[in-house]
Amino acid sequence: MSTTAVVESPDQTGGTGRARPPRRSMPGWLRGVLWAVVAISVLSTTSYLTGLDSLTSSNTSQTALRLALPILFAALGGLWAERAGVINIGLEGMMILGTWGAAWGAYYGGVWAGLLVAILFGALGGLLHAVATVTFGVNHIVSGVAINLLGLGVTKYLANIVFEPLSGNPRQSPPVPKFETYSATFLSDWLAELEQAQRVGISDAAGLLHGLVTQVSPLAMIALLLVPLSYLVLWRTRFGLRLRSCGENPVAAESLGVNVYVHKYLALLISGGLAGMGGASLVLLAGGADYLENQTNGRGYIGLAAMIFGNWRPGGLLGGAALFGYSDGLQLSAGGEAVLALCYGAVLLLAVIAVVQLVRRRWLAAALSAVAAGVLYYVYWANDELPRELIPYTPHFVTIIILAVAAQKLRPPKAIGKRYRRGEDD
Repeated sequence: MSTTAVVESPDQTGGTGRARPPRRSMPGWLRGVLWAVVAISVLSTTSYLTGLDSLTSSNTSQTALRLALPILFAALGGLWAERAGVINIGLEGMMILGTWGAAWGAYYGGVWAGLLVAILFGALGGLLHAVATVTFGVNHIVSGVAINLLGLGVTKYLANIVFEPLSGNPRQSPPVPKFETYSATFLSDWLAELEQAQRVGISDAAGLLHGLVTQVSPLAMIALLLVPLSYLVLWRTRFGLRLRSCGENPVAAESLGVNVYVHKYLALLISGGLAGMGGASLVLLAGGADYLENQTNGRGYIGLAAMIFGNWRPGGLLGGAALFGYSDGLQLSAGGEAVLALCYGAVLLLAVIAVVQLVRRRWLAAALSAVAAGVLYYVYWANDELPRELIPYTPHFVTIIILAVAAQKLRPPKAIGKRYRRGEDD
């Protein structure tokens, strides 16, 4: 009778004869909390060193929340589509359809009717994208660009018919009702007192949180609830598992009885509806303008960038939307001096990243972070204020920089953008 000896490799036993316990990865929610703490610490330090309280003021965070909502909705829409394997460049056009639908529905039926019509118009754009890409196999990029052009053309035609007799100007709608806002009174007052106390760190955190709990619209609450809801549906339900399998390996999913066509269609309908909600947030939020032609101003593309920055994960895209919303809100509420101070904050953050990379012995990443920190510090040191012409494009510059950094560790769905036909092999 022979026996077979099992020899454990040194990397499994560590040379002690005992298997090492598997390394546990940090939970996603804890990683997000740590990043939030790092961001607040960097902003607080920057505010103290530059003397600009606007970096952490409640007005800045309140404006940032309002501006981040359309980006967050668009990013969630991109998440649902691309997890099913369909690239959705058409988010911009679906948002445009949502802006017109929100204005039209709200004018005749109130804000909730406007939100519902915006969802329906956005879902219609998603349906057209599904017909083109899923049924007829059109290139996803080509179809998305066509949806964007179609959204512009359709809304302009409808505005000429509907809004010109009402407002006298086809480029804008008559005044439409807005969502009411609510505040957590006790918490808001307490945070306001802490913000005015001018304590380093504590007042900065209180100022940022104060803006997030003061004059908040129901649409903002819905958007924030949709982030964990999307995670639970996509990662913790049978439907979500099947939908994500369509984006990873549709042939294998089909062999297991998954109706790939149905799941892709549903994903794009949800994607379009979420993008339509993003368009509605531009029209129906207090402080925002009524419907204007081409009101989205590229926010659909920025939402797509936020989703990529978040590595196709709900928590990550929330961080991306917050980053872009903050940079946009800062330049609106505080101007070029604060945007320049934000470069100083970026220097501090890059210095921390360089130290972390050195500890991990990633020499190239550490060197690149150090060089980027040096360049940004020179920009901050050599300028008293950024040119006014460049300030409105702050979110776009942030988008380009963040995508360049985030592109190093991206993991998109394996079958994204690929043409699928039932019964065909890979």
